[in-house]
Amino acid sequence: MSDDELEEIRQQKRDQLESKIRGDGAGTVEEPSGVPSEPVYVNGVSELNDTVSKYDVVLVDFYADWCGPCKMLEPTVEQLAANTDAAIVKVDVDKNQELAAQYQVRGVPTLLLFADGEPAEQIVGVRGYDDLEGLIDAHLA
Repeated sequence: MSDDELEEIRQQKRDQLESKIRGDGAGTVEEPSGVPSEPVYVNGVSELNDTVSKYDVVLVDFYADWCGPCKMLEPTVEQLAANTDAAIVKVDVDKNQELAAQYQVRGVPTLLLFADGEPAEQIVGVRGYDDLEGLIDAHLA
């Protein structure tokens, strides 16, 4: 995804939020539970911090485009975003090496679960939907 595409998505989200605040109904997509229904791609420490502080439970998928297991995990991550009350975040470790180092990501895929703004769980490798959903549900309660 290019910087221009990301900026366009951010602008759309800003417009939707402003519309929601004004109450004019122009916002096209409304998340029923307040969390995104698709994975959110973040770049940099500040974007991740903003996202983690915005939602109660955040599952961060540290991945790489060249990583086979990461590609296997992608449909599960998308399904979790659509079906759980956790925000799902994706971080490309090649573009965000500093961020990966900060959270001691040494292999991909690495999943890091934040609960109430703090890292709560770290999983390395591919896991099934049910395992990850159970992990998320345990921290939503």
